[in-house]
Amino acid sequence: MGGLGVGKGFGNKGFSNKFEESENIGFLKGYQDGNDAEASGPSRRGGRGSFRGCRGGFGIGRSNNECDQDERAQRTGGLFGSRRTAVSGTGNGDTYRSRSGSARGRGGYKGLNEEVIAGSGKNSWKSEAERGEGGDIQGPKVTYIPPPPPEDEDSIFSHYQTGINFDKYDTILVEVSGHDAPPAILTFEEANLGQTLNNNIAKAGYTKLTPVQKYSIPVTLAGRDLMACAQTGSGKTAAFLLPILAHMMRDGITSSRFKELQEPECIIVAPTRELINQIYLEARKFSYGTCVRAVVIYGGTQLGHSIRQIVQGCNILCATPGRLMDIIGKEKIGLKQVKYLVLDEADRMLDMGFGPEMKKLISCPGMPTKEQRQTLLFSATFPEEIQRLAAEFLKSNYLFVAVGQVGGACRDVQQTILQVGQYSKREKLVEILQNIGDERTMVFVETKKKADFIATFLCQEKVSTTSIHGDREQREREQALGDFRCGKCPVLVATSVAARGLDIENVQHVINFDLPSTIDEYVHRIGRTGRCGNTGRAISFFDPESDNHLAQPLVKVLSDAQQDVPSWLEEIAFSTYVPGFSGSTRGTVFASVDTRKNYKGKSTLNTAGFSSQAPNPVDEESWD
Repeated sequence: MGGLGVGKGFGNKGFSNKFEESENIGFLKGYQDGNDAEASGPSRRGGRGSFRGCRGGFGIGRSNNECDQDERAQRTGGLFGSRRTAVSGTGNGDTYRSRSGSARGRGGYKGLNEEVIAGSGKNSWKSEAERGEGGDIQGPKVTYIPPPPPEDEDSIFSHYQTGINFDKYDTILVEVSGHDAPPAILTFEEANLGQTLNNNIAKAGYTKLTPVQKYSIPVTLAGRDLMACAQTGSGKTAAFLLPILAHMMRDGITSSRFKELQEPECIIVAPTRELINQIYLEARKFSYGTCVRAVVIYGGTQLGHSIRQIVQGCNILCATPGRLMDIIGKEKIGLKQVKYLVLDEADRMLDMGFGPEMKKLISCPGMPTKEQRQTLLFSATFPEEIQRLAAEFLKSNYLFVAVGQVGGACRDVQQTILQVGQYSKREKLVEILQNIGDERTMVFVETKKKADFIATFLCQEKVSTTSIHGDREQREREQALGDFRCGKCPVLVATSVAARGLDIENVQHVINFDLPSTIDEYVHRIGRTGRCGNTGRAISFFDPESDNHLAQPLVKVLSDAQQDVPSWLEEIAFSTYVPGFSGSTRGTVFASVDTRKNYKGKSTLNTAGFSSQAPNPVDEESWD
């Protein structure tokens, strides 16, 4: 394996099983020959680059902390390695190839939202939200401008097929709690969205409402604040976009390209670039042929490009937190006209990762108070502590919609848990992928550097693979998703950055090479398959040395989704104490409920309208 480079943990010794514990040299720390990033001076090139067996593959982060919130206001740890993308076909992609020749790496590169400040032998890191791209800090600027999406009507309205289990959504229970909830609707026509929107809905292939849409659309049309919790792949994006667009077309818009300052009426925030771009494409689809213009901005791209998109007119602004606060700080948009604030994947948006930034957003000068705007929170999981945090964003009389097994896994996903030790995982992974063949598969790992390591390993095993994680440059991330979507690389190795909300057609398999630290993240991960009534399969490697804390929650998730529970997993679960875990959720299909003491929801099949129920005092109920 002479072409694999030199360095402890990799090279002549082959793939080390203990790459997480390797010394601060070699491929596994992002350096080929141990050159220290801090010694690289003003050039900021760091070491000589990462592993070179893949012809200039991208760099590996030094931080062991996997940060799936790639727009976080502050991040730590150096991000050094090769700046060149890996070879893929014509040389512009990022597919890993099994090559023995060593390519040339080109030193280090800065993080996606960060710049290295050279001086005094130390690295200082600041996010775009803190410094802005044109601030006093000197260093290379982000110059990447993403290619514009296709403008032809066929591309705009491309959609994927609903699965054979889509009609099963009609039997899912729905619980609504709060005062004077409007009745559910059964068809798009009942919503009175307008002819243009109805035409766009038909062009997009939407023929039937999902449960979350049946309840969320009338709630939003009624002007009520909403916390909606529904399983992954259940149509949450359309549930908030359609009524907002209907309101904007009915009431008229205030922002246009002819105004000096753009003041969007709607701001939609999501934790990852891939998810916010996906929401933007949906907004563009539904607003086709209307006066409403949607814009998307996110980090890792040229700031000037974001500004140019906004000044051309912006009624709906789709943004990641870091870039949004950067644009607001530079006074490139006004907030006085904001009528709708939407937080998608709201549990992540309100946790410690993004909570401070979201609080800054609602406290910005000109931002309407929660009493003056409509706020909508959507997610697949809403832990009790997140519901408490949401009180700062929502009116006190907000409605809570819980659809089906809230916080639980989709029953269209066949879940399999395998007991696999840490040092047997690679062999088992190759065995499974060889049996799967060319079917589209997402493999989730714990850390960013492991994503690159496993992707490289799989390519050497003749499995066409690419990867996506928070340390990859934006163009590389977009190229990776493009290669995966088109089938060029049927295997995508990912960290949690790809687990949240991404809707990729025909993902047949999800493999948890490493189980996540929380059961909520597990639900998000396996939700990448089995979407919109399609069936999928999720295989998870359970390592008794590190995953015992998930045994009880896994047993519950499997049982609630009517999946087989391995006897060995039950034994571990019963012998493991997990603080705060309860094996029952009051005997219903709901794993989460409205935690407000003065509200009691009413469960109903979604084929029937909801009849509001007066609130009755009940004991506060907890998550799980």
